[in-house]
Amino acid sequence: MELRQLRYFIKAKELLNFTEAAALLFISQSTLSQQIKQLEDELGTPLFNRVGKHIYLTEAGNLFYTYALQCVQKANDGYQVLKDLSNLETGDLMIGTTYGLRHILSPAIQAFHHQHPQITIQVIFGTSTELTDRLSKFELDFVLTFEEVTHNQNMKYQPLFSSELSLIACKGSPLAEKKTVTLQDIQNLPLALPARGFSTRKFVDEVFEKHHLSPRIILETNDIPTLLELVGTGYWNTILAQTTVSNQKNLVSIPIRSLKTLQQAAIVSLHDVYEKQAVKAFFEVLLHLDLNELH
Repeated sequence: MELRQLRYFIKAKELLNFTEAAALLFISQSTLSQQIKQLEDELGTPLFNRVGKHIYLTEAGNLFYTYALQCVQKANDGYQVLKDLSNLETGDLMIGTTYGLRHILSPAIQAFHHQHPQITIQVIFGTSTELTDRLSKFELDFVLTFEEVTHNQNMKYQPLFSSELSLIACKGSPLAEKKTVTLQDIQNLPLALPARGFSTRKFVDEVFEKHHLSPRIILETNDIPTLLELVGTGYWNTILAQTTVSNQKNLVSIPIRSLKTLQQAAIVSLHDVYEKQAVKAFFEVLLHLDLNELH
């Protein structure tokens, strides 16, 4: 069994298409098919069912996928350990973040780049669900998000700061004059909310359900900048962490009265996975930011 074969299997499993997988791996389809067939022969069981031009994962393939991922990642960890021991700071970082934490990510990247200009950084925005799923597949080095209500035991959480959920309205709205609002006030307002999958949306849904209230959700989107633009028109309101709109001059955040809506921002990474030196260095930058100046 070779690492190359495991990488081929992983890509084929994720795409369920030999042609597309081969193209992304820069090999021919016949080479990919041959290598996976050799892997299946060695394992003594088929990993895919082939039906015409379509492939489907077998039960064995589904079970084997997790172990193949772990095996490839362990090999990558070993390579990274040797690079770090050789004091080679070249490399890259793959960071996942929710939009609500962009205000701390930007200054952290600037500070980190000043210290380590040779390291390339790629930032992926998404929902907490999307990002933690990619993290579990080793596609990201770590994720910045607001903690989910239920922790994943395979992940570790380093707290950064807490932020209150607030009603977000346009500065020209009559709501902007209010010092606080209640959930009862909010349920009668036209709301535009983050799509399901965002940790904030999950929290908001649970809060309204707990209080037996039905808010008027007129619009949902998975793009937070668009959501803020729409709220800025004055036709809609939204509920987000106060830090999400800390730099939005045309919006105001109004505390929600008599409601504990504190969310904990955190760095999320995988347990039992080697953390390269670049990741540790970025964590240090994040943990030493002056967050009071950023809020």
